[in-house]
Amino acid sequence: MAIVGVLLFVAALLFSVMVHEFGHYFFAKKFGMKVTEFFLGFGKRIWSTVRGETEFGIKAIPAGGYCRIEGMTIHDQMPEGEANRAFVVSTTPRKLVVLGAGSFNHFVLAFVMLVVMLAGIGAQSMSSTIAQIVPCVSSTKSCSATDPVSPSVKAGLKAGDTVIAINGKKTQANNFAEDLLKIRKHSGQQFIFTVKRGDQTIDLQVTPTDRTINGYTYSFIGFIAKEGTYRMPLFNSIKSSGAITWYMVKESFKALFKLPSMVPNLVKEAFNKAPRDPNGPVGIVGVARASGDIASNTSLPITNQIALFLMMIASLNVFVGIFNLLPLLPLDGGHMAVALIDAVRYRYAAIRGREKPAPIDINRLMPLTAAVFIILVALTVLLFIADIVNPVSLNL
Repeated sequence: MAIVGVLLFVAALLFSVMVHEFGHYFFAKKFGMKVTEFFLGFGKRIWSTVRGETEFGIKAIPAGGYCRIEGMTIHDQMPEGEANRAFVVSTTPRKLVVLGAGSFNHFVLAFVMLVVMLAGIGAQSMSSTIAQIVPCVSSTKSCSATDPVSPSVKAGLKAGDTVIAINGKKTQANNFAEDLLKIRKHSGQQFIFTVKRGDQTIDLQVTPTDRTINGYTYSFIGFIAKEGTYRMPLFNSIKSSGAITWYMVKESFKALFKLPSMVPNLVKEAFNKAPRDPNGPVGIVGVARASGDIASNTSLPITNQIALFLMMIASLNVFVGIFNLLPLLPLDGGHMAVALIDAVRYRYAAIRGREKPAPIDINRLMPLTAAVFIILVALTVLLFIADIVNPVSLNL
């Protein structure tokens, strides 16, 4: 099953790459640019077919894919009579759309995966029924004689109680976590929990308190709710998927900003066998390994395995989409930055009454492109070594 999980991840990754490249292909064709190749993989052709002016096919090395748009640089030779179809002579808005469509498709794919997960498969969520009461407020998992009793004990909540309302507003039986967000950052404020206990309906006064664990302080009540797998109505799943996608976008930006500062620790983890930071960067091998762990975990129901897999692939798509927009060549974001600089140059020349300058020669930026490429390869190799010798372990 671990091998199945890894193969599923590889298939999902290649599919994501093709969705990315289809974004470039679709808009390039829409804007009249000349697209001559659309391939899965690199190296020697295994199979191909020509549709119109584009050759579609599969190559021997399944390490990604590409869409060849003619005229990406001023040195590319276009067929006679088709010079106006070169990418480099297109308008700036069209260039930006074609270049950004790949990353945009990553975000769309992540969103669709989340909708399928929430509406079609269901996700593990907190129910409104209490499974266990936590006896005390402690900074650790265990209680000592000096620890104060938890708010749940003070209020009289018991295992088996079902919270049907908070301050008179009905709770959601299959999404209780959202209801509990109402008490977030409201420690010390009194809330009325209406609970169903057997045949009785009881109102209990609950006052959350602050609890700090590992430097993180949050409002604490002191109970553990039962969990289950629930499907959302389609409209709710669309709304929640949008919120989750946006959260992934923000977290991906944070991760990118932190990445340079994490490299020294990553070196230690790869070569000195320092404990692997579970919140640190993970490479493709690490994600594939995690996919195998999910598929081989027999304690997880199949629905939970699928949900975790989709969540992981969705998160990866969001990160890749944002990473690809970094204004660095050879990434799409680097080409977008060049297109924007050209637009400023054209505008400046027009204002000054000068002739429109030639587009920037990308080939002259090859030293910068090569430097970025070497850094990316070095980071990839470092992550590969760390994922092999010191993998991140999942707590499933």
